[in-house]
Amino acid sequence: MSTSQEDFRRAMSCFATGVTVITVDDHGKVEGMTANAFASVSLDPLLVLVCVSHKARTHAHLHARKRFGVNVLSEHQRRISEHYALAERDPVLAEQEVGAKFDRTQHGTPVLHGALAYLECRLETTHEAGDHTIFIAEVEDVMVRQGKPLIYFQSTYHGLEPELK
Repeated sequence: MSTSQEDFRRAMSCFATGVTVITVDDHGKVEGMTANAFASVSLDPLLVLVCVSHKARTHAHLHARKRFGVNVLSEHQRRISEHYALAERDPVLAEQEVGAKFDRTQHGTPVLHGALAYLECRLETTHEAGDHTIFIAEVEDVMVRQGKPLIYFQSTYHGLEPELK
């Protein structure tokens, strides 16, 4: 049996995921990327992982800075997700173009306004996996807000429907 990349992509698009923006401080500028390959790893210690393409410009920033934020997007942040998904984007224009506003933690890590949740992470280890690197990080701080998540399913953004009964 031979599986193509296109078949694999179609199959993976059937798995609905939340949407995050990974943020890193780059000498006072916010560098970041949209990521849905994000997951919890451990409760003791608190660990998460994010998978990043070797081609993504954020890849080098994660290695260099060793500290990053994971911003879980709300259903109202689709344009921010689309902006940070672009390979060619100007980080300086994120606020002007899509309304992405950031605060900073005591470590200088950018925190996106309006995100449903924010996790501040310190890089623990990396693992090469094909054309991606798996970044495993310890969660040092968490912030949670009320709201509904932005969902990505079959290559399209969605919101949550009312609960099924």
